[in-house]
Amino acid sequence: MCGLVGIFDPSGPSTIDQGLLKRMNDTLEHRGPDGEGLHVEAGLGLGHRRLSIIDLAGGHQPMSNADGDITIVFNGEIYNFPALREELIALGYQFSTHCDTEVIIHGWHAWGTKCIDRLRGMFAFALWDRRSETLTLCRDRLGKKPLYYAELPNKQIIFGSELKALRTHPALSQKIDPRAVDDYFAYGYIPDPKTIYQGVFKLPPAHSLTLSRTAAPQLAAYWDVPFAPTVYQDEQEACDDLIARLKEATQMRMISDVPLGAFLSGGVDSSGVVAMMASDNPEPINTFSIAFQHKDYDESVYADELATRYRTNHVKRTLDPNDLSILDHLAGIYDEPFGDSSALPTYRVCAEARQHVTVCLSGDGGDELFAGYRRYLWHVKEAHLRSLMPRSIRKPLFGALAALYPKLDWAPRMFRAKTTFHELSLEEDLAFFHSISVIPDTLRQQIFSQSFTSTLDGYDASDLVRDHMGAANTDDVLAAAQYTDFKLWLAGGILTKVDRASMASSLEVRAPLLDHVLAEWAINLPAALKLHGTSGKHILKRALEPYVPHHTLYRPKQGFSMPLADWFQKDLATHVKKAVSDPHLLDTGFFDAETLNRLVQEHQSKQRDHSPALWLILMFQSFLRTQT
Repeated sequence: MCGLVGIFDPSGPSTIDQGLLKRMNDTLEHRGPDGEGLHVEAGLGLGHRRLSIIDLAGGHQPMSNADGDITIVFNGEIYNFPALREELIALGYQFSTHCDTEVIIHGWHAWGTKCIDRLRGMFAFALWDRRSETLTLCRDRLGKKPLYYAELPNKQIIFGSELKALRTHPALSQKIDPRAVDDYFAYGYIPDPKTIYQGVFKLPPAHSLTLSRTAAPQLAAYWDVPFAPTVYQDEQEACDDLIARLKEATQMRMISDVPLGAFLSGGVDSSGVVAMMASDNPEPINTFSIAFQHKDYDESVYADELATRYRTNHVKRTLDPNDLSILDHLAGIYDEPFGDSSALPTYRVCAEARQHVTVCLSGDGGDELFAGYRRYLWHVKEAHLRSLMPRSIRKPLFGALAALYPKLDWAPRMFRAKTTFHELSLEEDLAFFHSISVIPDTLRQQIFSQSFTSTLDGYDASDLVRDHMGAANTDDVLAAAQYTDFKLWLAGGILTKVDRASMASSLEVRAPLLDHVLAEWAINLPAALKLHGTSGKHILKRALEPYVPHHTLYRPKQGFSMPLADWFQKDLATHVKKAVSDPHLLDTGFFDAETLNRLVQEHQSKQRDHSPALWLILMFQSFLRTQT
């Protein structure tokens, strides 16, 4: 795993400031502490930081082929590179290393852009093809590896694995994008392709950006989720297929020349991955987990049980809620506002794991692939109810019921009928947006100042859900919701969280469940194999019954979450009061100070549970503090 940066001048050969390129590259030392390299020629500069995983002696970057026609900086792992290497050798290509980077170079020379379709793994790369004088930026299908870019006033393009590399360039404007702020307070993160800064973008997953000196930049998708429903004669056949696919994806990700382990939260997904790792491995697996002092959020007992069953070398760390120093540090890691509170324990478990290993496997992706989130169940049920009633009756009826029903923030969802009535009054895309929004529209409007709202010029964050759900080439309500999460939550939330938290400690994380071949198969499973009764991930749980204890598989979903509501009333009570009055926050002019203070007062008096909103405000304030 590595970091990359670059400067490209599309206007023609020019002098690249090598000192500036190095400073940009140095900001990514945490992503690659094992080596660095620069490649500079007329109009082009590439930089690379290396975390050595495969072929420790070889594989230094930037890397070129023997003729110097192709030069690459690459971040990621190509798991099928041995097979591709053999195929290229048969075509006459000679290799000087045993690493996957050289496979991409020769693959590009042999197959051109079709090389991308053959890559199975996680990747972001910048590849310079001197034959056509084109620079291609590319990101993997699901967005595991990040890549940012911006066009400067002088028309040069700068890019890098993290925003901090781009911010090093003195010509980059760091003007905050109001629409990105609205997105952040709606979703809890800033979805691709936006960033917090105007004119700075994330390369979307499954896209390439071709830069040339003879043509305009070309942004193109090279992959999308293929919808082709899979039919099975019985559940056991599907279970057998699932285990075979999961074992293959897991074993591919265990290739490493450095120590390797796994995260073990005690949930279904990480337990399944650890079971697949250990089932055919004679050596004990290294496993790592986080424990919480708050018992309602602590799953460590289930992690301990699975670690004992598979005799893993298990390390557990208890999270200290009084350790506030991490908040500003998290803001520095993510470079822009990021509101998933599980980033805190994720960072801590990554830091702990890095003391023992260099690579960890995770269970990320199980909820998205197999419909594990509760919102999927509610979305499907609500869609069915909508189909039974004409819109002309449904909208006013359920809208009126939502207005009349009291708001019960502290109650379980089944007793929060106000939320259900409101979603039933909406169309499916808006209802799904409402279910995933961290802060509802009405509260966001209260949080923002009138002057800030006017700068949005009618922008609506829900348009992102509408666009993605509309682009899903399927009539399956569940699959369309999963597709939307693939495009928004997975890339912008889950994978961003894990990449930054892990790379801050120079740890590579691999996610077997997010193997794109497995993902294509899983999303096309019939809804009945994913949702069963009142629970999700039905087929995954059934398939894992021989490998994971029954009570771990079928206990109520807990999730890797934080006891924020409790902390804001106790451990973080004083801290959050100070945060909403911080000049860094209020001087932006974005917020209504009276509303921010009201949220704290209502939460701490237990009138309302405002913990999700308060956490987003707290992390936005921390982001602003790191910018000064």
